Amino acid sequence: MHFTASSLVRRVFAVHPLLLDGALALTLVVGTWLWEAFEPGRGRPGDALSMALTLLVNAPLALRRMAPVAVLMASVGTSLVYHALGYHLGLNSIGPLVALYSVAAHRSWVWCAIGAALVVTEWTYASSQQPGIAVWSATAQSLVVGAWAVGAGTSVRLLSERTGQLADLAAQLHREQDAAAHRAVTRERVRIARELHDVVAHHMSVISVQAGLGRYVALTDPTTAHATLGVIADTSHEALTEMRRMLSILRIEAHDDDEGLYATTPGLLGLDPLVERMRGAGLATEVTVEGRARPLPPGLDLCAYRIVQESLTNVLKHATPGRVDIHIGYGANTLTLRVSNDSTTADGHHPGPAGHGLIGMTERVRLYQGSITAGPLPQGGFEVLATFPLSSPAEDDRPP
Repeated sequence: MHFTASSLVRRVFAVHPLLLDGALALTLVVGTWLWEAFEPGRGRPGDALSMALTLLVNAPLALRRMAPVAVLMASVGTSLVYHALGYHLGLNSIGPLVALYSVAAHRSWVWCAIGAALVVTEWTYASSQQPGIAVWSATAQSLVVGAWAVGAGTSVRLLSERTGQLADLAAQLHREQDAAAHRAVTRERVRIARELHDVVAHHMSVISVQAGLGRYVALTDPTTAHATLGVIADTSHEALTEMRRMLSILRIEAHDDDEGLYATTPGLLGLDPLVERMRGAGLATEVTVEGRARPLPPGLDLCAYRIVQESLTNVLKHATPGRVDIHIGYGANTLTLRVSNDSTTADGHHPGPAGHGLIGMTERVRLYQGSITAGPLPQGGFEVLATFPLSSPAEDDRPP
């Protein structure tokens, strides 16, 4: 991997900030020593003590991020001693200024104000000792320089805080997106589980009943046995078709061959095959339609179909052969489904949806703001009644 010199330096300093601060401190120490040596006559001649004081003023800057207040105190105090002893009046004032910037960037406003007062005092004292500089001029210069250091450090601190807040918000948004995705996956799993239950329970119930009948009459009534095999073949074929439709929805990529599957979602207008299977299984099933039948929203249409299918499945699974009436009422603002039977179970109880069947129907109806009741009839038998809100026929006839 190719790195330019500047990008490599940025990476090194980003990983090891002490390297940058150490280099800054070393530059100020060495630069001040050389300046003092090559520009004499601006104060007391340099010696070992001045070099030591210069080291104490600037070397602590290597730790300015870790202990900015302590570094500021050490730098300002040593700088005052340096200038009070009469050494070079123009040197060792940058170190305290950098230390003040560090305090403003990493500490509170209280420490920033204290540090600014110290640096302004040190700068004013050093500047006023130079020939021709009045105290008011030195004070004004010190205030300007101190304000610049505080402003720069405060800007960096606020930018850092803002960056931290944005990072927290981004993390929170990511968590919310993950939670929303998890909820969507859960809802989809519940929907798929409901669909699988409806398809498998209904078709396998028909196949089971027909297989039992076929085995019973296989030797005594070949014609009836042949008819039961036909029902089993048709039912299993339809079950496989619906299973394939649902599995195609789960695929990451849809294929052209699967496009027709999405248009074959069952609905109330396609009840005839379901009713014929029930009749073939021994249930005298009748369908009555009240009002003008009209297309329904796909989701609601499938929901209504599944309720009829589940009700018939429960009669087929738990009841003796009898009569089943399916009533579909298209009102001005409501859709009414009523599935009733006059059968009883082998133990004398009325066959009705139980367990996952009733739970699944209730969930479907609530999804479309409808209501559902299920219970025995006074004259015997069992009834499932579901009602859904609908738009008016006039609204349905409006052009898109």
